[in-house]
Amino acid sequence: MGYVYLAIAIVAEVVGTTAMQASEGFTKPIPSIVVVVGYGVAFYFLSLVLRTIPMGIAYAIWAGLGIVLIALTGVVLYKQTLDVPAMIGMGLIVAGVAIINIFSRTTPH
Repeated sequence: MGYVYLAIAIVAEVVGTTAMQASEGFTKPIPSIVVVVGYGVAFYFLSLVLRTIPMGIAYAIWAGLGIVLIALTGVVLYKQTLDVPAMIGMGLIVAGVAIINIFSRTTPH
């Protein structure tokens, strides 16, 4: 269940961060509420993840995939652009997460 909880935590964090952009500095009530709920859900499920996945590994996956998903959300929803160095860097993040999951003995398989 650790990876299911981790996926929920990542999605909740992406929702919360996306809503933060929409909240316009917490001046819009509905997106502001979504930020608080999104991060609350994210941290709750991340705490459940830490029961089965080591903290460093869980956080690396959570942060790495969150970065990539937030960047993609920015491109799709807010028409933000990514230059080549940004895309290469995010590719390296995804590669790092893949290496952790495929080769690390510290992750449950």
